[in-house]
Amino acid sequence: MKNIVMRVEGNTLIITADLSQEYGLSSSGKSITIASTDGNVSVPGHEHIKVGVNIYRPRPKDGR
Repeated sequence: MKNIVMRVEGNTLIITADLSQEYGLSSSGKSITIASTDGNVSVPGHEHIKVGVNIYRPRPKDGR
C-alpha cells in the first residue's frame, strides 16, 4: 500500500491518507497517484472483507 493506513474501531473502518503526498503518474498517465491500496486488500482483523482504494488528482494539461 502507498500512503494508506487502515484501522477498525468497533464496526467502523477508518482509512487515512496524507493528501500532500504524490507517488507518480498513473499507468495511463492521465492522473497523479496520491494513495493506493494497490488492488484489493483485506480489512485488518476481517480477512474475509476486502477493500480497494485509489486516491488521485488529474494531471495538469501542461504536464506537471
